[in-house]
Amino acid sequence: YVYRTSHICPVLQAEGLRQALEEMRTLYDRNQADVSEAKSGRTDLIFLIRFRHCCLLRNQRCILAYLYDRLLRIRALRWEYGSVLPNTIQFHMSAEEVEWFSRYKKSLATYMRSVGGEEGLDLTQDIKPPKSLYIEVRCLRDYGEFEIDDGTTILLKKNSQHFLPRWKCEQLIRQGVLEHILS
Repeated sequence: YVYRTSHICPVLQAEGLRQALEEMRTLYDRNQADVSEAKSGRTDLIFLIRFRHCCLLRNQRCILAYLYDRLLRIRALRWEYGSVLPNTIQFHMSAEEVEWFSRYKKSLATYMRSVGGEEGLDLTQDIKPPKSLYIEVRCLRDYGEFEIDDGTTILLKKNSQHFLPRWKCEQLIRQGVLEHILS
């Protein structure tokens, strides 16, 4: 299952997370104080302790859901953009998220090398089954030399058009270097 995202991962709401965690700390501290009093006989505090505990659990679920959604979006970025993220996307990620992305791409690369023989198997290619093995592409920016399997080197210059193996150019299409020309 690939969690597809067609938009940039939104900016991490660090301030909102900090406020929620601070509120949780306050609720926890109040509960600790009231539990001590409830043990000494103040049973009227039990409802309040339970209510605060439910608030703590709710905040915890909300924070975990938010962070898990971001994790799924960041994982999807590896499949959508490849192993190198554009700076505009990395800008919206925290340092921990960038580190997680790096570890995820290394783990995925290790797995892909371990399957499929000597060269490995690139699972990021042909996410959807191709209709044809070769496609016509237009270069959107100067990229430089590009070598295909038979050793042929092609110069990818802005606005040049080429008929190339689909699997060799899918990554460049996702990176915005090439665009698929539909007939």
